[in-house]
Amino acid sequence: EVQVAESGGGSVQIGGSLRLSCVASDFTRNRCMAWFRQAPGDERGEEVAMINNDDSVRYADSVKGRFTISKDNVRNTLYLQMDSLKSDDSSKYYCAAGPAFIYCTTNAVRTYWGQGTQVTVSS
Repeated sequence: EVQVAESGGGSVQIGGSLRLSCVASDFTRNRCMAWFRQAPGDERGEEVAMINNDDSVRYADSVKGRFTISKDNVRNTLYLQMDSLKSDDSSKYYCAAGPAFIYCTTNAVRTYWGQGTQVTVSS
């Protein structure tokens, strides 16, 4: 089982930036990983960004051009650089990881979850 742990959340003003980190207990190379955000009462959560096992990336339309997902396979760490933050970005952000060596679907990347880190964007 892979354990992931997020950090880097906090409070920031509209237009500001934050960088989230997610350290995995197992290797991240050739493993799909993603960031989700989930509001209270939202059981599924929204996939914000995903990096697949072939390092291809995709973003939710709401964050394209503002967020950047990246991965450091030496440190087994996933990042989410969030710029030009809006109040709508306020949420709890979760790191997720899927099985290694497969091209992940949206469901497969949800295999392992962290505890989440809160991001609050306000004026």
